Parts: sequence; C-alpha cells; structure tokens
Amino acid sequence: MNIDQDNLHIPVADAILEADVAVPADARGVVVFAHGSGSSRHSPRNRHVAARMHDAGLATVLVDLLTPAEEQRDAWTAELRFDIGMLAARVARLTDWVTAYSRTSGLGVGLFGASTGAAAAIVAAAERPDTVQAVVSRGGRPDLAGEYLHVTHQPTLLIVGENDPAVIDLNRRALRELPGEARLEIVPGASHLFDEEGALDQVALLARDWFLLHLRPVAHTVGSR
Repeated sequence: MNIDQDNLHIPVADAILEADVAVPADARGVVVFAHGSGSSRHSPRNRHVAARMHDAGLATVLVDLLTPAEEQRDAWTAELRFDIGMLAARVARLTDWVTAYSRTSGLGVGLFGASTGAAAAIVAAAERPDTVQAVVSRGGRPDLAGEYLHVTHQPTLLIVGENDPAVIDLNRRALRELPGEARLEIVPGASHLFDEEGALDQVALLARDWFLLHLRPVAHTVGSR
C-alpha cells in the first residue's frame, strides 16, 4: 500500500509538537493518537496499532504531546502526564490542525487514547463535538476526564485487558456516565500493556473496526502543508 509519511512540527496554543503523519492513498479517515503517561509517538504498541489502521486505509497522526523540555521535567516530577487539561487542550488543537492540513482535510477524525491519554482524548472530543467523530481508549483512564464524560456524545469504545481488574472497574464506571453510544471490550488473557501474544492485534482490530464504522468524510476545506 502506498503511504505518504512525514515528520512534522505542529504548532498548538503553547508549544510546537513533533508528529509522525502517515496518510494512505485514498484514506478513509484519520486517527490522532493521544499517548499515555510516560509514552511518546515512538511507542511500539501504538505504532503496531497504527500500522493495522494503515492497512485498512486510515491515516494516523502520532504526536508527542510534551516538548523535549517538558519530557525532561516530567521524567523527574511525573506531573505533566497527569495534567489532563493541558494534554486535552493540545489534542483539541491537533484536531483543528488535522482538519486544515491538505492531506487530511475532509477526512473524518477519530481519537485513540492510551492510559492517561484516553482522558485527554475524551475531553478533547467533548470540546470538539463538530470535529471528532469517534473515540477509542486502550487500557485507558477515562475516569480522569471527570465531568467531561457526561458531555461526550461521540461513539466511544473502551478496551481493557482481562487481567487488569482495577482499570476494568474504572472503565465500567466511565461507561455508565457516557451519554452516547459506548461499549466496553475486555480482551481475554490480556494484562494492562497487552503484552501477551495476539492481545495487541485484538486491540488493533477492535479499534480499526470502530473507526471504520464511525468515521465519515466531511466537507472539504482548503488546507495547508
């Protein structure tokens, strides 16, 4: 499959973020990845999921939500990875960028969040109801989205490993608070990081199918490169 790939520096409100953007020919939608605590766009798990999405004709934006200086600070304090407000604001601005970028303009936008990134994705979806069409959480903490859970109406899929009982409980509670279409999928035999054989492939299939079901083209706008 022909895939156009770029490493870009994307300006948001208060930072310039580094991102890997991959757009298959005749893309059917675009998914922005919100990485979890202590992770980055180089996460092998998210790259594995992104590759399966490319196979299905979905574009992906894997982005570092923290700048290099912020990552160094967070490595010592671990405070920024839990700053859901800041992370969500950046994800929301990234969705704005995606709708204007020439290679993704006109595509339906989905958000894929892992760990604390799931909460940032849900908040960003609530803040961009006319842009974000669907959300997927992998081993996420949707509970950290707080009151935004009640106003997130986009179809939302929560994926958790069977051997991650604490996170399963948090996701079940969040599921009850989401007002729109929402589903919880528990991957048999999987732990929090889905390291078990075949577990991450199951995540990728669930996420892919969710986005293919819910992402639809939107009115094309003149974009920028």
